[in-house]
Amino acid sequence: MTELLAPVGSKEALSAALRFGADAVYLGGPLLQLRAKSAGFTFDDIADAANAVHAKGKRLYVTVNALAYPDEIDLLPAYANELKNCGADAAIVSDLGVLATMHRACPQLELHVSTQASCTNHASAMTWYGLGAKRIVLAREMTIEQIRDLKRRIPDDLELEAFVHGAMCMAYSGRCLLSSAILGRSGNRGDCAQPCRWSYALVEETRPNQSFPIVEEGNASYVLSSRDLCCVGLLDELVDAGVTSLKIEGRMKTEYYVAVVTNAYRRVLDGTMTVAEAQKELLTVSHRPYTTGFYHGELPKDHSNAGVYTQTHRFAGVVLACENGVATVEQRNRFARGDALEVVSPVLSRAVLRADEIEDESGAPVEIANKVKAVLKIKTGLPLAPGDLLRKKI
Repeated sequence: MTELLAPVGSKEALSAALRFGADAVYLGGPLLQLRAKSAGFTFDDIADAANAVHAKGKRLYVTVNALAYPDEIDLLPAYANELKNCGADAAIVSDLGVLATMHRACPQLELHVSTQASCTNHASAMTWYGLGAKRIVLAREMTIEQIRDLKRRIPDDLELEAFVHGAMCMAYSGRCLLSSAILGRSGNRGDCAQPCRWSYALVEETRPNQSFPIVEEGNASYVLSSRDLCCVGLLDELVDAGVTSLKIEGRMKTEYYVAVVTNAYRRVLDGTMTVAEAQKELLTVSHRPYTTGFYHGELPKDHSNAGVYTQTHRFAGVVLACENGVATVEQRNRFARGDALEVVSPVLSRAVLRADEIEDESGAPVEIANKVKAVLKIKTGLPLAPGDLLRKKI
């Protein structure tokens, strides 16, 4: 069975991932989680998340994929056992020593090898397998045919996972020193400042105070920045090649992003949305220009606008309840009376709520909703449900 794996960096994103069709989720814990601290869950939070995930018959993985320093190895035996006790189904690791240490300490905890480990061949995959790995998260630089060849050469019980959507790093499998060199913030330790996405200018050695912009076709050229991955049209090919888990990137993304992207991929997998419809839907979230990456060969060389983020819609609010034709909504971004708000739902398709009557909690009419997290009442004839999202076209 093919697994759709969604990112979780907050409790809100967790709820969205589960509601909109993820088969499994991955999140960071207190140690070596390779994202900003704000995206890390405490042990209590992991236990709560595991309970919520398992109640729906789904799985939870914890990232332990930063490269470890010597003093951190001693923390791993207790950490592995604590993750298992919290209900984690697997840990995602990239460091050889981390995997070996955690496997010895807690062989019951399933281990997945991160894309950071740059696994591109069956010999490497078999080495990880021999050390206790259950799954390989493939290097993003592999083609579909290379994945197919690798799959033929490994045991059936060694699973393959591949990224299908989200930000890509220009460095090989995400191993980059640019942020560390410029700012002293290492991307390999979860503290990347993403300087590859900045717009740069050229400076000539003898004219240090004079910079020249790098321009291509009238726009800034983001020569170090990659486009975002979007493979909603390649899902059948990836599954046919032997990929077990289809992974969405984005543990730092909002609940809206997680909901929309998970929903689009879920519906394509289930056959309830066409690829063309999904591609249009994926334009509604913040993204850089899309690419299918290396799956059909080399990455496109045009990066003139790769650092430019666009989206067609803005997240307006979350439905908290809907009773007697009145939706209770917690606002996220500005909207006004009379606006057409599209509904993002795992059940409804292309539904639109027209906000002709808006009231605040006291019952006073609201002309412009512009207070983040304000609770509002909106009359509607739609059968909305808690967890549905509202958005406004930009």
